[in-house]
Amino acid sequence: MKHPFLMVVLTFCVFSQYTFSQETVENPEKYTAHNKGKFYIFWGGNRESFSKSDIRFKGADYDFTLHNVSAHDKPKGFHIDYFNPARMTIPQTNLRIGYFISDHYNISIGFDHMKYVMYNDRRVSYSGYYPNPGTYNENPANGELTLDEDFLLFEHTDGLNYVNTEISRVDDISKLFKINNTDKIQVNVTEGIGGGFLYPKTNTTLLGKDRYDEFNIAGYGVSAKVGLNVTFFKYFFIQTELKGGYIEMNNIRTTQDKADSAEQNFWFLQRILTIGGIFRI
Repeated sequence: MKHPFLMVVLTFCVFSQYTFSQETVENPEKYTAHNKGKFYIFWGGNRESFSKSDIRFKGADYDFTLHNVSAHDKPKGFHIDYFNPARMTIPQTNLRIGYFISDHYNISIGFDHMKYVMYNDRRVSYSGYYPNPGTYNENPANGELTLDEDFLLFEHTDGLNYVNTEISRVDDISKLFKINNTDKIQVNVTEGIGGGFLYPKTNTTLLGKDRYDEFNIAGYGVSAKVGLNVTFFKYFFIQTELKGGYIEMNNIRTTQDKADSAEQNFWFLQRILTIGGIFRI
């Protein structure tokens, strides 16, 4: 005859196991509950703003600085080139690949393709010397000249390429929007800091010299960002970011002659919109 106490214990264990199994089936852990070990990739576009900058140009027979120079970006708007593999590097774009080292933190490498265009036909202050002074609409009395194309064309349009690494934090804020099933839709906030080097292709025509437009490692940058991420059906997302930083470029090539160079530094602000995917391998 089986012992009554043993029968009670066995019945309780079987019932508990059934109940746990049923709860596991009814409430499986969501894919979006944890991020550690996931990879992500995104692609999108940006708009930029830049602070004013002093730009110094140096060569064998000149050394002058243009003060408080203004510049703008060169947007293409919503265009098929963003999705054309043969032309998708032409617009202002952002590419990033990352890996979650924990549920909240990820490391990534990215390519921010910005465009920096100096405003021409504006009066700016200058100092220093260069060949043939007096032929570029200068006013020595107030130390100003006009930035016409005969004097200078200067733009990082192919582009102002910021190659950088970032470490970022991600937090799920879906509960603020009363979203329970985050495998269908999830809302996250992200913040990060980064740094890297500048690899521009600077389009320059200087003092009547031949146009120069070649890639060159020109300096470094540091940046910080905040963003909003909305993930759909576990694997696909839209992410917007505000990203600002500082760029120091002390080795800008301006002509075929390596003796000719320029240097500048400035602050930038990007407004970024991307689409992407997140997955485990």
